[in-house]
Amino acid sequence: MAKKEFTFRGKTMDELKELSLKEFATLLPSSERRKFDRGFTAEEKNFLKKLEKKDNVKTHTREMIILPSMVGKTIQVHYGKGYSPIKIIPEMVAHRLGQLVLTRKKTGHSSGKKDKKKKWFLRC
Repeated sequence: MAKKEFTFRGKTMDELKELSLKEFATLLPSSERRKFDRGFTAEEKNFLKKLEKKDNVKTHTREMIILPSMVGKTIQVHYGKGYSPIKIIPEMVAHRLGQLVLTRKKTGHSSGKKDKKKKWFLRC
């Protein structure tokens, strides 16, 4: 079977990379489009400059929207305690970096029955 080519709102990845930021913003959902209208913060601008120069960049800007120019790069996003590396793929375009990194661990509780059986066995 042939692999299906990725499209975002009817545009291929090559077409998305050719678009300007304003044209790309028209394709985004409303909350992301409003963020583009307000403009990037100084931290986000600095992050984009670093990303142009090298591939593996650490960042705290979890609210940054993934742009088509970021596809194929590795970004280390801060999750509160450390950094989690993310390889950006085309399906991640228009999502925020914070959506891709979990800040909370899944809690696992041990079974009480097994512990009680072990303690009972040790008492005999």
